[in-house]
Amino acid sequence: MRLELSDGKGGQINLSQFEGRRVAVDAGRRGRKPALALITATDIAPLRSRSFFASMPSMSPSRAGILPGVVGTLLVMLVTMIFAIPLGVAAGIYLEEYAPKNKFTALIELNIANLAGVPSIIWGLAGLALFIFALHLERSVLSAGLTLGLLVLPIVIISTREAIRAVPNTVREAAVALGATRWQATRYHVLPYSLGGILTGSIIAMSRAIGETAPLVVIGAVLFISFLPPWPVQPQPPFVNLEFLNSKFTVVPMQIFDWVSRPQPEFHANAAAASLVLLAMTLGLNAIAIALRFRARKSIKW
Repeated sequence: MRLELSDGKGGQINLSQFEGRRVAVDAGRRGRKPALALITATDIAPLRSRSFFASMPSMSPSRAGILPGVVGTLLVMLVTMIFAIPLGVAAGIYLEEYAPKNKFTALIELNIANLAGVPSIIWGLAGLALFIFALHLERSVLSAGLTLGLLVLPIVIISTREAIRAVPNTVREAAVALGATRWQATRYHVLPYSLGGILTGSIIAMSRAIGETAPLVVIGAVLFISFLPPWPVQPQPPFVNLEFLNSKFTVVPMQIFDWVSRPQPEFHANAAAASLVLLAMTLGLNAIAIALRFRARKSIKW
């Protein structure tokens, strides 16, 4: 076949070369299907080894483990829970039971609903500005947990309000009619009935935070770490060790990101196995939330 070029000269193209390449591409696509069928069995191979869960990261794929990532994830989630759940529940109780119904309260409620949909990277930048630059905290477990706490705080507030709103007003009216104060009615009647929904919403919020990566990248999570943060519980008095709050850390999503960015296929298998571990942790939290909701619904009778 002849092809006329722009300068009027002709050029010859051998179509057999392109045909051969097309056949090779088609064969490669057909040959990829068995590989996809084996990807699950190949990628879960690291999960069969105890060393994968008990080892530090390594430059060798066969010796690399996720122990620092799992420990860091648990510690960051601990700080997130301690910060977000009490504050979110208290804010939800106030907005639903005590806040005056005016334009200012309506504006706050609207902003809380909008904050629940803000991208996580924005919360990372907010945590960087507030905790690192303004409060001069270190790039540590504490700043990471507080940042993720800000991220899930609107979710905890909204779920708390929805759970309290589900309690009939007759419960409050009956308690007040019997001489209880407004706080006593809330403390001894409204909160027990709404506790299941509050716990469910809080755990679902934690299941979102456990997989977040973008805020931790901004805060300064470490990709490669060869040590474990101090454990918060110690055998000697006072039995609580707060040194972990200022420790460097990594989390499972960061470990997955590090392994995926490496060229060796063995690291990619490690990343897939770590993804299954993270998925299991998330599903475990969701299962706990479902169990709490089911148990709460069985105990409610009105």
